[in-house]
Formats: sequence, C-alpha cells, structure tokens
Amino acid sequence: MIMEKEREIVVAYGKKLIETGLSVGTFGNLSVYNPELNLMAISPSGMDYFETEPQDVVVLTPDGELIDGKRKPSSEYDMHRIFYQKRPGIRAVVHAHSKFATTLACLNWSIEPLHYLVGYAGKDVPCSKYVQFGTYALAESALETMGDRYACLLGNHGLLACGGDMGYAFDVAQQIEFVAELYYRTKVAGSPVLLSEEQISGVLEGFKTYADRSHK
Repeated sequence: MIMEKEREIVVAYGKKLIETGLSVGTFGNLSVYNPELNLMAISPSGMDYFETEPQDVVVLTPDGELIDGKRKPSSEYDMHRIFYQKRPGIRAVVHAHSKFATTLACLNWSIEPLHYLVGYAGKDVPCSKYVQFGTYALAESALETMGDRYACLLGNHGLLACGGDMGYAFDVAQQIEFVAELYYRTKVAGSPVLLSEEQISGVLEGFKTYADRSHK
C-alpha cells in the first residue's frame, strides 16, 4: 500500500486528536507529507477516527490530484496542501477545534506572548478573519496569517498547526491550546503580563536547541 507509514500516522494521531480533546466527533483533520514521493496522506472526510483504517486515508499530490483511496479527502485538503507547496520543511499539518483556541478564534483574538510556550508557534499566534471553510480562500488566508510561524487561529473556526513531522505539529497544537486557555483566563481576570520582545526572542533562540522543528 502506497504511503503506508504516513497513513498509519494519520490514523494514530486522528485518535489522539479526540482522546486529547483537541476536537470532537469527526471534525478536525490531519495530514502527513512525503517529500521524496511528493505525496500527502490526509484524513478522510466525515469519518469516525476510531473506525478509520490506513486504507481509508486518502493520498493526494500537493496539487490536489487523487492518487489512492476510495474515501473522500477532508474538505480542508487545500489548507494542508498549500503548506506543502509554499512552506519548505513542513511535513505535517493538524487542524483542530480545541475549546480555548476556538474560543479565541471566535473573538478574533490573536495570542500574545504571555507564556514562553507561545514560542512553539513563534513570537505570537495570529488570528485571521473568518473565511468560508473548505475553500481555497481559507487556505490562502491561513498561509498568509501564519507567516513563518507554526500555528495560527482561523477566525470563527479553530486552530491550525504544522511542523517538520506529525509529532511536532501535534505538540504545537497541544501547547497552543494550553496557552490559549491561559490567555483567555488572564484576559478574564484582568490583563496578562506579556513577555518583552527581548524575552520572547530569547525563548525562540532557546527552542532551537530544545526541539528541531524540522525533524522532531
């Protein structure tokens, strides 16, 4: 079976998406890119993650051409493939509807650097304006909003994270959900004390030796 390893990763992390509370039901989606084959494996549309088998995972080219799989690919496949086309080094994308990140997305709030773990994504986590789900316009908006970071919030929608492999991309999604909760709670309590430009730059420098975003 072509892309067997990548398909197995999508299946395993799809279950983790639900088990960790990053999404509920059949929502959210994940993909893994193999640069040698120039192919991506993406979760099928509307299928229970605990019933998904590797053969249900759909294989596409970064141009969106179907290579293998009988299922319909996630409706957000454009939002995955655009990162493989435009961001060298990105090998996995995770889209989640986690509670606090989605709450902030519905407020159209970007996450400021209140905690060093923001550094998993970059100096901050920007939020886009709402764009219709399942469209190429949303893919373009996500790419522009994220810039050179590893996560962004999709306005009135959810969280998008990426990385050099699925382990790192999923870690980003989890850490940014944690930071999103902190940000919401501190905003409710008053005003969070933010890290300075110098402090968050130091965090980013420190993460270079803590986690290799390209190969973790």
